[in-house]
Amino acid sequence: MSEPVLVVRDLKRAFTQGGVTIEVLRGVNLSIARGEIVALLGPSGSGKSTLLQAVGLLEGGFEGSIRILGEEAAKLNGDERTRLRRDALGFVYQFHHLLPDFTAAENVMLPQMVRDVADAVAAQRAADLLGALRLSQRMDHKPSQLSGGEQQRVAVARALANRPALVLADEPTGNLDERTADVVIDEFLRLVRDEGSSALVATHNERLAARMDRVVRLHEGLLEES
Repeated sequence: MSEPVLVVRDLKRAFTQGGVTIEVLRGVNLSIARGEIVALLGPSGSGKSTLLQAVGLLEGGFEGSIRILGEEAAKLNGDERTRLRRDALGFVYQFHHLLPDFTAAENVMLPQMVRDVADAVAAQRAADLLGALRLSQRMDHKPSQLSGGEQQRVAVARALANRPALVLADEPTGNLDERTADVVIDEFLRLVRDEGSSALVATHNERLAARMDRVVRLHEGLLEES
């Protein structure tokens, strides 16, 4: 059996506000297999984003172990963490965060160019991903010329541009109406599976979570399997 893409053990995170310590994560344990898509359920304020930020190596202050593709994040220096985040992870947020002055295709090319992928190769990869998301006719459009659902599908393509082992999605359909959210999540799940990636998707939507391979719930700082 291959090693899991992600293994989290006894992960803790606390914040101090006004002299009061708030334990957001109190010993989270989680393992995600290669190719597995896991829904992370919990109400607003439950710590879903905090957990994704930890797994995404986006901030410090955590106790415990985070292993991504077998590498222990705590043992990595800043440059090594940046390298692991760039090479192994993809991110989709509630808001698309596309660069407004670049076309859809250019937004998908940019993360590849950071890895020194040749322009022609990056352009073909962008075209393939956007085509798979039924956006071939919108490749040369800038974000302001796209609908909300189209913008978010471009963000999905960008997240998968470098073929990440693990995609982290934080309420990826939170800004969309129900019908558009259904389209975007269907396209997201299909493309992640087609690409052979794994995903951890934070949401409060039970209906969308039910489409994923497994559901875990964050409750009082701990994860519970559904």
